[in-house]
Amino acid sequence: MQVLSVTSEVFPLIKTGGLADVTGALPAALKHHDVSMTTLLPGYPAVMQALENSETRHTDKNLFGGEAKLLSGKAKDLNLLVLDAPHLFARPGNPYSGADGKDWPDNAQRFAALSRVASEVALGRVGKHKVDVLHLHDWQAALAAAYVRYAEGVSNKPATVVTVHNIAFQGTFPSSVFGALGLPPHAYAMDGVEYYGNISYLKGGLASADRITTVSPTYAQEITTPEFGMGLDGLLRERRDVVSGIVNGIDDDTWNPESDKALAKTYNAKSLVSRSENKRALEKRLDLEPGDGIIHGVVSRLTWQKGLDLLAEHLDWLVGTGARLALIGTGEAAIEGAFRQAAARHKGRIGVTFAYDEGLSHLIQGGADTMLVPSRFEPCGLTQLYGLRYGCVPIVARTGGLADTVIDANVAALSSGAATGFQFSPINADTLQTVLTRAHALYADRNAWSGLQLRGMAQDVSWKASAAAYAALYKTLVQ
Repeated sequence: MQVLSVTSEVFPLIKTGGLADVTGALPAALKHHDVSMTTLLPGYPAVMQALENSETRHTDKNLFGGEAKLLSGKAKDLNLLVLDAPHLFARPGNPYSGADGKDWPDNAQRFAALSRVASEVALGRVGKHKVDVLHLHDWQAALAAAYVRYAEGVSNKPATVVTVHNIAFQGTFPSSVFGALGLPPHAYAMDGVEYYGNISYLKGGLASADRITTVSPTYAQEITTPEFGMGLDGLLRERRDVVSGIVNGIDDDTWNPESDKALAKTYNAKSLVSRSENKRALEKRLDLEPGDGIIHGVVSRLTWQKGLDLLAEHLDWLVGTGARLALIGTGEAAIEGAFRQAAARHKGRIGVTFAYDEGLSHLIQGGADTMLVPSRFEPCGLTQLYGLRYGCVPIVARTGGLADTVIDANVAALSSGAATGFQFSPINADTLQTVLTRAHALYADRNAWSGLQLRGMAQDVSWKASAAAYAALYKTLVQ
């Protein structure tokens, strides 16, 4: 089966978050299910530099204001189609925003171009690629489902799947953009791309796709409610029959404590004692005072969604309990400021790095005792899965994929030997403090804590089950 995956980022070529990890790992996982996946993504500088043995499959003299080429090639074991459009993508840094942190003003054109080319490939109009299923990730690619839906003169259209990694990001633009998209006039309608007088690329994709998936079963239910649906809950309730949730997996070769070169000392479940060397290395890296007390880890965007403002409220209290904090991330200025000020007040107890550092994120997983994920909403989350794999006990909010992947260490779960971490709800500062207190108490019981670590490390958090679910979904669409 031939699947074309369309995404705005893919690890290890270009990454801003978990989307890249998913789109980077899924192709290899699907090979075991007789699914051949090619990935179409924009020709950012990093992608163009990594592309090997490229061939030009199609040239467009005027794609949203400039010449573009569709290239095929390989990079990092990925089969790629790359949209080489320098006027749209040959820009340094973040794929979505400039150095000032503001969205590129032509993002509507940039990702409409990606979506339109994706649809043309899938419809067999360019490149001569056979496509059975067109799998579209988030708003940056979702509009391709609308292009396929409204295409005329095509008798054999591919099946379309839109995966929502985070419904908060919807690709909403003024209605004035519509005329340049190349969609027929009737596409600007309530059951098309129109969204409260504007245009939403994600909404257009959700209204047009044959199937809609999200990245966990709980999130699939949550987004049909006003609290979590971000204005699209009504549409999703209408299309409930085609909505499902498949929990993400992780690349268990890249995230493997037995072979991770970012660690000071590799280990497995049988050599858990060796983890302490990573704790010492983490202390040194972040200038934390050495000791055997608990270290809480945070690897996250520092945003309201991620609930890090709730943690910031308790930093003085946290240090007062004897705990330490190791944090890496960037985000909202106010939240960054709160952690920066706390680190200055508590030197040696709070270590922070406001940057993207893949190696340090691995070291935190291998050296911290817990991984804090207090998100107000979380479609799936990968950080807690890495934590399970590394014996870094997750402490998570009870929402979305966090609720689906971590078993709370309540009395019953501890007694039955099922617990793998901690959950808390409702999601507020008080309940976060309560769950941290619970974690501190259990950490004092070394046998009980080791049991949590070992059960977490025994969980299958790979792509095995998730890839099988995607393959089964694809097959229902092409029978």
